[in-house]
Amino acid sequence: MPKTFNERLRNGEKLYGTLIVSTAPQWAENFSKLGLDFVFIDTEHIAIGRNTLSWMCQTYRALNLNPIVRILRPDPFLASRTLDGGACGIIAPYVESVEEALDLVGAVKLHPVKGKKLQSILGGAETPSEELTGYLEKKSANRTLILNIESVEAIKNLDEILAIDGVDGVLIGPHDLSCSLEQPENYYNGSFDQAVREIIQKARDKGKGAGIHFAMGAGKIDLELEWIKAGANFILHSADIIAAIDALRTEFSILKSRPYPSGAELSSSEESINI
Repeated sequence: MPKTFNERLRNGEKLYGTLIVSTAPQWAENFSKLGLDFVFIDTEHIAIGRNTLSWMCQTYRALNLNPIVRILRPDPFLASRTLDGGACGIIAPYVESVEEALDLVGAVKLHPVKGKKLQSILGGAETPSEELTGYLEKKSANRTLILNIESVEAIKNLDEILAIDGVDGVLIGPHDLSCSLEQPENYYNGSFDQAVREIIQKARDKGKGAGIHFAMGAGKIDLELEWIKAGANFILHSADIIAAIDALRTEFSILKSRPYPSGAELSSSEESINI
């Protein structure tokens, strides 16, 4: 059997993806040709409704691209609902505590167990039967749980969070982390760099995936390459909207800066274009 996405993530295999903002149906087929492992769909900062989100997830799954969705907040109800809509994985934003992580594991890995029974299992007071354990493992085999680590408090609790079975990886939120470190958007600051490397190292040492998302496009690719060398294997690069803006900005700059030839010059110019 081929390895699941979360197995590949935990094993340290480099997995590549980008943030998809556009909900246009033509987008999915074109992005499926890029050789990516996943697409990141963000419902924390992007206005995407439940019905549209489900269509996006089902479409990308059909094209063999794993849809990994960031939910609005670290809420187990939202995690379950998003998985029901077709997501292959959940990214939970701004997770800071063991309790939050455990609740999310319950929603992603132990669904449909709920209520007091779920809390008893998560708390270690009850061990599910062999039959139930097998059922839950099979049901959650293709469900990935990634936690956003974005604060000093999260780093303080990181060892305990990473020790939880069911957490597949962590994703650093650079903007929020830099603000928590009181170095807003100063991504070349030594304390920020040290924090990022500490998170990556601890995650990989525990057999969990690790990544960081820079949505600023090619301008920060040098930092991305440094952190890949440091062990990051969940490579979440840029976004469709950022790539489009970067490309259009460059092209319009060329169009606006070049002198325009006369009609006669244009007809004989080697730069003329046939459409």
